[in-house]
Amino acid sequence: MKTKLFLFFILFTKFLFSQTTISGKVIDEKKQPIFGVNVYIQGTFDGATTDENGNFSFQTEITGEQTLIASFISYDTYEKTAEISSFNNFIVKLKPSLNSLDVVEIDAGKFTSGISEKAVMSPLDVVTTAGSAGDFIAALQTLPGTQTNAEDGRLFIRGGDAGETQIFVDGLRVFQPYIASANNVPTRSRYSPFLFQGISLSTGGFDVEFGDALSAVLDLETIDEVRQNETNISLMSLGGGIGKVKKWDKSSLTVNASYINLAPYIGIINDDFDWKKPYETFGGEAVYRHKIGDGLWKVYGAFSLADFDVIQPSINNPNGFRMKLKDRDYYMNTSYKGMVTNSLKLTTGISFSYNHKNIHFDDTNVKTDNIGVHAKVKLKHNINSMLKLQYGAETFYTDYDEHVFPFNSNEIKANVQDNYSALFTDATFFFSQKLATKIGVRGQYSEILDAFRVAPRFNLAYKWMKNSQISASYGLFFQKPDNDILKYTTDLRFREAIHYTINLDWNKNNRIFRANAFYKSYNDLIKYQETLTDFTFENINNSGDGYVKGFDFFWKDSKSIKNLQYWASYTFTDSKRDYKDYPELAQPNFVSKHNFSLVTKYWLGKLKSQVGLTYNFTSGRPYTNPNTGDFLSGRTKGYNNISLNWSFLLTQQKILYFSATNIFGFKNVFGYEYSDQVNIQGEFDRMAITPSADRGFFVGFFWTISDDKTTNQLDNL
Repeated sequence: MKTKLFLFFILFTKFLFSQTTISGKVIDEKKQPIFGVNVYIQGTFDGATTDENGNFSFQTEITGEQTLIASFISYDTYEKTAEISSFNNFIVKLKPSLNSLDVVEIDAGKFTSGISEKAVMSPLDVVTTAGSAGDFIAALQTLPGTQTNAEDGRLFIRGGDAGETQIFVDGLRVFQPYIASANNVPTRSRYSPFLFQGISLSTGGFDVEFGDALSAVLDLETIDEVRQNETNISLMSLGGGIGKVKKWDKSSLTVNASYINLAPYIGIINDDFDWKKPYETFGGEAVYRHKIGDGLWKVYGAFSLADFDVIQPSINNPNGFRMKLKDRDYYMNTSYKGMVTNSLKLTTGISFSYNHKNIHFDDTNVKTDNIGVHAKVKLKHNINSMLKLQYGAETFYTDYDEHVFPFNSNEIKANVQDNYSALFTDATFFFSQKLATKIGVRGQYSEILDAFRVAPRFNLAYKWMKNSQISASYGLFFQKPDNDILKYTTDLRFREAIHYTINLDWNKNNRIFRANAFYKSYNDLIKYQETLTDFTFENINNSGDGYVKGFDFFWKDSKSIKNLQYWASYTFTDSKRDYKDYPELAQPNFVSKHNFSLVTKYWLGKLKSQVGLTYNFTSGRPYTNPNTGDFLSGRTKGYNNISLNWSFLLTQQKILYFSATNIFGFKNVFGYEYSDQVNIQGEFDRMAITPSADRGFFVGFFWTISDDKTTNQLDNL
C-alpha cells in the first residue's frame, strides 16, 4: 500500500511540475493594450483571452517547440514558433490588418461624444457650440433626431416628448436631470459637462441594458483619470464658480461649486417678466476615483438649490400669472468596473436621488418629494473575438409624495411607490469583419402595475465599403405611466413603442456623413378626460396609440477648410398621436416636421481666438384655435435663432469669453394663450407666447492654475 501511495505521489508531482505557464501582454503598434485577444497554442485547447490591460496567462502540459497564436478580428493574426518555455512574460505586438477599417460596428447608429476617434462630437464640440451656453443638452439639440423646443430646453427625440428620454450617469439613472424653471422658460441640465469624458445618445433602438424609456437614452460617463492638479476660477455675468482637481498615486478628486444670480443680468436686458425674486441657484459636484488593482471605483455626488418668484403676462389675468419655486436636489452614485477574469468584465453601481419642490401657483401651493434608488450589476464576457456576451440585472425603488394646498380648500395628498426590476442579456456575434449581429432580450416587472413584459432587441450591421456601413435595428420598448397619472389610478399597463431604424454611416479623413430612416409605433398610451374646474383626470385608460416616421441627415467636416470645423443636421418628423385628452389622432403640439441646425467653429491664430456661429431652424408647431373649432389645426411661424460666441486667449491660462443668442432678434412664437371668454365680436382673443427677451448674452473670465502652467479652460467653453 505504501508503495502504491509513493508511486502515486511521484506521478502526481511529475504532473504538477510538468505544467508550463504561458503569460504575457498583447499591444498594438502604439504600445497600447488590446482587450479581448484570443491567445492559444496551435493544435490544442490551451489558451486565454486578454484582459483590459492586454495581459494573458494560462497553463499547458505541452512541451518542446510549439506555435503561439494571437488573433483578433481587426488585426493580422500573430504566430510565433519557439520552445514552449520561452513564452513566459512574452510581448505580442499586433498589426492592424489591411482591412481593419472594414470591421463592422454594431452600434454605429449611436451618437457619441468622447475620446473615441469615431465619436461624432468631441468634448470640445459639446461646450463650444454657440447658443449652448455650456449646457451639453443644448449642444446635443444640434444633432439629427433631436428637436429644438426653445421654451422647454429638454431633450425631445424623434417625435417623443421629453419624458420619453431617460438620462444616466455612469449607467445609473438620474431621476431629476433638469433644473426647475418657470413656464415657457427653457431649463438646463443640472450637471456640468466638465466632469464627463463621454456622452452617448441613442436616438432609437438602444441597448437591452436600458429600459423604461419609449424614445431615447442619454448616458454620461464621468472622467476616469485626471492628468494633473488644477484650480479653475470663473467670473461670469451671471455669477461665479470655482473648481479644484487633486491627483494622487492611485486616486483623484474633482470638486466644482457655482453660484448663479440673474438679478444683475435682468437689470440690463429688456425682460417682459416681472421678477419679484430673480432666479438664484447654488450648486456643486464632486467625483472621487480610486484604482483597485485593475479596476476603478468612483463616487459621484451633486446638489443644486434654486429659487425664483416671477409674474408672467396672462391674457386671462390682468395682474399676470405668479409662480414661486424652491427646488432642492441631491444626487449621488457609486460605481465599480474591473476584470473578474481575463475575459470577464464586471460593472456595478448604485445611485440615490432626493428632490424637493415647493411651488406656488397663484392660489395653489404644491409640495413634492421624490426619492429614487437604482442598483445595477452587469457582466461582459468576451468568449472570443467572434462572440461577446452581456448579462445583468437592475432594480429601482421610487417614492413620489405630493401635497396640494388649494385656496379655500382642504389639503390633497397623493403617494406613489414602486419597485421595478429587470433582467437583460444579449449576444454580439461577428460572422466576419463585414457582418455582425446583436440579439438581446430584456424582461421587466413593475410592482405597482403588477405587470411583467419581455422586450426583444435586434441589431444587424454590414460593412459594405471600406469607410461605409449600413445597419438596421428592431426593438420593443416599455415605459411606466408618469406619477401624475399613477396618483389617480394604478389600474394601468406599460406604455409601448416599437422601433424600426436603418442607418447609413460614412467616415473618412475627419469627415462624417450619416443618414437614418425610422418608424416608431405607439400602443397603450394614456388617455383621460380632464376636469377643468379642479384640473383632475377621469376615465384614465391605456387606449391611446400613435406613430412617428421620418428620416434625418448629418454631415460633419473638420478637414476641407483649414481652422474651420462645421456640421449640419436635418430631421424630418411625421408624428401623430391619440392620447391624453386628444379627441382624435393629431400631430402633438411639441412636434415640428422640419428641424435644421448648422454649427461652425473657426480658429483665428493671429488673434488667439475661436469664433463659433450656430443657426437653428424649426418649422411651426400645432396649436388649437378655439375660434375655428379644429383641434391642433393651427401652426405657429417657424423658429429661427442665430447665436455667436468668441473665446479670446488673454494669456496661456486666462480666457475672456463672450456669447450672444438670437443676435438678429427674430420674433419667435412658441404658441398662443386664448381668452376664457369671447369678446363682443363673439371670438376668443389671444396672446402670443414668446421668450421673455428677444436676445441674450453672456460674458465670462476663466482662469486656470495647473501644474504644467499651460492648461486652460478653452476646451470647456
